[in-house]
Amino acid sequence: MIFIISYYQYFNLEDNVSDKIINIISNSNYDSRKTTSRLIQILIDNGYTPTTTFNPSAELTICVGGDGSFLKAVHKNSFSTIPLVGVNTGHLGFFQEISPENLEEFVEEYKNGNYIIEEVKLIGAEIFTRTKSIILTAINEIVVKAQASKIIHLNAYVNRNHLEKFSGDGILISTPSGSTAYNFSNGGAILHPSLNVYELTPIAPVNSVAYRSLSSSIVIPGNYVVSIVPEKRYSSSNLILVDGQEYSFKGLKKINFRMSNKTIKKLTFENESYWENLKSKFL
Repeated sequence: MIFIISYYQYFNLEDNVSDKIINIISNSNYDSRKTTSRLIQILIDNGYTPTTTFNPSAELTICVGGDGSFLKAVHKNSFSTIPLVGVNTGHLGFFQEISPENLEEFVEEYKNGNYIIEEVKLIGAEIFTRTKSIILTAINEIVVKAQASKIIHLNAYVNRNHLEKFSGDGILISTPSGSTAYNFSNGGAILHPSLNVYELTPIAPVNSVAYRSLSSSIVIPGNYVVSIVPEKRYSSSNLILVDGQEYSFKGLKKINFRMSNKTIKKLTFENESYWENLKSKFL
């Protein structure tokens, strides 16, 4: 749940003509609310106009919480082109680079222009059913599996070339940024976010006399199309997870995956911060 706090108790936007608007999106836990209150005051002291109601004219969006809050904020605001930065009040916080203890330093660095804007690549999925097609977009990953944690049988194609008949818990399609999330937990490789590729990772594949499935990830060029076709018995008992959000489709026929034309913009404060972040989160 995204926490919304009335901004008017801090600042009256109607009396302000500043265009230095900064969105603050927070979850509802105590640490996040406390951090948001401090952040609002620091921004005001530095001449900015913070708002906790998303403003499409803002110059920056700050997400306070964990990685889940970051993902929800991006989806809720339709993959806005406004640059984002995260303040970590959660656990791992791979997207959330700013510590609550460093809010003053963060605002000062931002004010002085000491940052880099990186483009984060997204994955797109076109869902085909018997009656319609739907486009879904993810920052981290899209997972195809059966409902009720049953084994699922899927045919996988790369550029219309049959790759395998997969049997197991499901197939995960990950972006480079998402490669350190659910993908990594399933034994997938970590991909640097600058690479224009995505990853197909099996989830608990079955290998036996009856079933033969790939047991390791495959890295796919970004302009290639991966098609997943479920067996007919799963056409209405499927579960599609998009950054953790569950969907199910009746009469599912096929899903085409490719790197999306959409991107989001993320602030970072050091050229090599990715490697430091990777080390500090996983080693």
